[in-house]
Amino acid sequence: MKRLLASCIALAISSAAFATDAPNIDPKRLSDEVKTLSSDAFEGRGPATPGETKTVAYVIEQMKEAGLQPGGDLKNGKRGWTQAVPLARAEIKGTPKLSVAVGGKAQALTQGEEIAVRAAMDGSKTVAIKDAPLVFVGYGVTAPERKWDDFKGIDLHGKVAVVLINDPDFETGVGDFGGKAMTYYGRWTYKYEEAARKGALGLLIVHETDPASYGWKTVKNSNTNTMFDIVRDRPASVHPKLEGWIQRDLAVDLFKRSGLDFDALKKQAQTREFKPVVLKDVTFSADYAVDTKLITSQNVVGRIDGSKRPDETVIYSAHWDHLGVGEPDAKGDRIYNGAVDNATGTAALIELGRAFAQAPKPERSIVFLNVTAEEKGLLGSEYYAAKPLYPLAKTVAVINMDALDPNGPARNFSTSGSAQSDLLDLLIADAKAAGLAYETDPHPEAGHFFRSDHFSFAKRGVPALSFESGNDLLNGGVAAGEAARKDYVANRYHQPADEWQADWTFAGMAHDLPMLYKVGGDLANSNRWPNWAKDSEFRATRDASASERR
Repeated sequence: MKRLLASCIALAISSAAFATDAPNIDPKRLSDEVKTLSSDAFEGRGPATPGETKTVAYVIEQMKEAGLQPGGDLKNGKRGWTQAVPLARAEIKGTPKLSVAVGGKAQALTQGEEIAVRAAMDGSKTVAIKDAPLVFVGYGVTAPERKWDDFKGIDLHGKVAVVLINDPDFETGVGDFGGKAMTYYGRWTYKYEEAARKGALGLLIVHETDPASYGWKTVKNSNTNTMFDIVRDRPASVHPKLEGWIQRDLAVDLFKRSGLDFDALKKQAQTREFKPVVLKDVTFSADYAVDTKLITSQNVVGRIDGSKRPDETVIYSAHWDHLGVGEPDAKGDRIYNGAVDNATGTAALIELGRAFAQAPKPERSIVFLNVTAEEKGLLGSEYYAAKPLYPLAKTVAVINMDALDPNGPARNFSTSGSAQSDLLDLLIADAKAAGLAYETDPHPEAGHFFRSDHFSFAKRGVPALSFESGNDLLNGGVAAGEAARKDYVANRYHQPADEWQADWTFAGMAHDLPMLYKVGGDLANSNRWPNWAKDSEFRATRDASASERR
């Protein structure tokens, strides 16, 4: 009780530091919204399922009740509540036949156990691979600016590449790829794309928990269900026919049986001198049909029109989707409820919208963007950023919220990645006024910057960040915060156990959201155009559109 009282007193003191116009965010309302969105009735909020229909209807209802106006697609001169997002959908039909052979002796592989293959996203209706050679290509990176090429001289046509996850620097923490901080070269999305560009028949990523930042359960649950992609003119240009992951133990065994030392080759792969290695007498086979179709999902879009400069836009974003219904866990639960990920962000979006709707009208417009298919590769935000409802050149900033902590308050906060920008500087300053310290991304090796919807905007130059709850909890400190994070990643992340809990207080979110309100509100009532740091890889893209801004 004393610890709880001390926490409440500290929270009250830090909250008082906010400006008097900061809104009161109701933790009970946040809890109710998360409870509803993550209930079994919403079936895990999978895109193109009855769960999507219920989710979209619910979010629209909440945005209307909060006082927002529709900000989506134009129809007959009027905005609707949604932006249609056409997606390519692919699903493996039945049980895939998968195997490796060493010296001609076949070994069957079980989907979801030793291997997790994705439904083909290159447009194929069938995947029929017979005895394709396996080639180890290190980290699967081509980075001319770093004088790095893991594919030196290898012809991958008709072959399946095997790669390591993360960057060459991950093990040592030093080198040309940001040390422990993951670059985009470390993301699995890049590795598939590069394999396709190199002409590979397929790519298998070796899973290791630390460099991946999640366990095999997450890999299995995220890759063996229905796949989606944006509609592409040439999908095979960025997707090899086979995309999948294999367990480390399987990789080690295959390397050993072909006369290779996995650990020794892994060390070689961390150097520029590494050259591709064919796994002698080892082949891979796969046979399965793929059900493909084009579907239309929806981004939900609420809006407050600016009073003076309505053509200039501040965006708050979060994704509504999760994994839907999938493989059962040990308890037989098949619904991936996604309470933390990302019913929390969606609830935060709704409540920020409510706060702005109840305040005086801002000078610039504010958009509340609830995107689809984040779990399938940031597809809803990617579609919006590629076909924006409001011009990106006049989009002031994007503040994203993904997987917030529904428990008590912290002494600090963080962001997904630590890319420097004026937007981040503003957030840090407002946080300081609220009694919160900024903690640079404590796990840069996880590549969070590339795993949330703000990245779709950042790579197009728009100043963007994704807010993360702090890890220095008022009740328990950093030790408690890190223990809670590890427990979530191990036992709930992308698993059916990510469910609403009655003991969640939502006090931390209620404390932190006014800070995000203030940052967006200050920008919406100013002439400021935040930018990226001068040495940022996104700065030139933003500067190229400077003439379109006042």
